[in-house]
Amino acid sequence: METFIQPINFKSLFLFTPLVFALSGCTETLYSNTTSTTKISSESNAYPEIDPVLGEKLQPNEEVLAQNIAQVIEKSIREQYTAGNALRDAHPKAHGCVRADFHVSKNIPVQFAKGMFIPDRSYQAWIRFSNASNDASNADIKKDARGIAIKILGVSGQKILESEKQATTQDFIMINHPVFFANDAKRYLSFMNDVNSHNMVRKLHIPFALGFKGTMNALGVRNSQIANPLYARYWSMVPYQLGLGNDRKAVKYSVRACSMQPNNLPKNPNHDFLREALKNTLQSTDACMEFLIQPRTSNQMLVEDSMTEWDEKAAPFYQVATIHIPNQNFDTPEQNKFCENLSFTPWHALPEHKPLGAVNRMRKVIYENISRVRHDMNSAPRQEP
Repeated sequence: METFIQPINFKSLFLFTPLVFALSGCTETLYSNTTSTTKISSESNAYPEIDPVLGEKLQPNEEVLAQNIAQVIEKSIREQYTAGNALRDAHPKAHGCVRADFHVSKNIPVQFAKGMFIPDRSYQAWIRFSNASNDASNADIKKDARGIAIKILGVSGQKILESEKQATTQDFIMINHPVFFANDAKRYLSFMNDVNSHNMVRKLHIPFALGFKGTMNALGVRNSQIANPLYARYWSMVPYQLGLGNDRKAVKYSVRACSMQPNNLPKNPNHDFLREALKNTLQSTDACMEFLIQPRTSNQMLVEDSMTEWDEKAAPFYQVATIHIPNQNFDTPEQNKFCENLSFTPWHALPEHKPLGAVNRMRKVIYENISRVRHDMNSAPRQEP
């Protein structure tokens, strides 16, 4: 899953945060970042246009910085993996890809019945559950963010990505935390350079790259243990457009179990116990999840601020669809290989569901490049199901 741009090296963050905050006189310009204008070769390299009406605002040199971030991640992937064995830079460890049915509510409120949200419409879907850490060898009991990536099939209409306009898929990408740890492209590039540096002194700079709020958000994102991917709650963290024309609005998404279950962790968990939990559940029963939309209710809820949660009391979520995951055996070599070859990006989307904000705009460049590099290294075809 090309998701959330890049996970944090939390071991470094935890080791050095106390020391770094004790240092005086340090600023985010402690290390300068070289700005390159090299364009990444891509069929879909048009940078997204902003929507000022919905509150989007382009940052200085944002496109160039996104290109630089993509190059840093590409270098990291090529150093970490050999040909034929490349994994995703983020969320490389999947708990499984499962078949699902995505059913839009018959009585969906009119304000949400836009794009693919057609009342009483059913779609087939693939859902990938994962850990966020870039170390696929980590045991599932380790604290980490958890992801869900939903690929809806059979969605008609021209899509946003220039190279995949005729694709019939729509992706939704979420994590089990409501906010992200960075808004600013320059800060993110600084963070990426620190994370991927082999210089320990650079690791000390990570909290300064993120800032105080970003560091606190990062610790919150990372501080998660779940008993079963089917029973966690997930958020889009960043906003999306819903609809077209004058009635378009900014929204966020969430997914949760239809009936919440206690998060009882096993006493002696296996290394891959989340895959085991997912497998055991779906071998014995079906699963049900709710898909929710949170419409923005105030212009104070900024589309460019992915680090601040939209208060659910002021802006409640509404259920608009139900996800039915039937009883199945997903853990087969063929299906696991199929899962690894899938690419997820919020830009697999209809114009009615255009991603909003700087994080999403950078994702368009970064995810496209990550997917291309990974598939090229593995000599695997890159195509939508």
